[in-house]
Amino acid sequence: MERVLAALGAGVLFGLGLCVSGMVNPAKVLAFLDIAGAWDPSLIVVMGGALLVALPAYRLAMGRARPLFAERFAWPTASVIDGRLIAGAALFGIGWGLVGFCPGPAIASFAFGLPKSFLFAAAMAGGAAFARLTLANHRERVAASA
Repeated sequence: MERVLAALGAGVLFGLGLCVSGMVNPAKVLAFLDIAGAWDPSLIVVMGGALLVALPAYRLAMGRARPLFAERFAWPTASVIDGRLIAGAALFGIGWGLVGFCPGPAIASFAFGLPKSFLFAAAMAGGAAFARLTLANHRERVAASA
């Protein structure tokens, strides 16, 4: 139960931060990305604030033997830059640049009832399901040919 409450608290705090910072407003995000036009650099402050919180918290977590609500840490282990990583990063960037949403702010903007956020989330879920099926089919073909 503690894990669920901790995750809920972290999610609510994250969502509130996104709302207060304006990250849930696609127009503000798109203005930040428009460096050749009417550039709005205010989101740099948001990113800097996130780093000021995340870096010390990360260092603190690395100094612990185990997390508070789990048996072990689940640190990322991948170290290879491959086609999947590049394609995923490119799709993320293209999607963010086209509509001004990334997953966190899109979900946080549900609170405002923006139809665009629900459409984005549906497209994101559909894309994830498509990728999962495509990867599963690829793994089956590789296993069958081995």
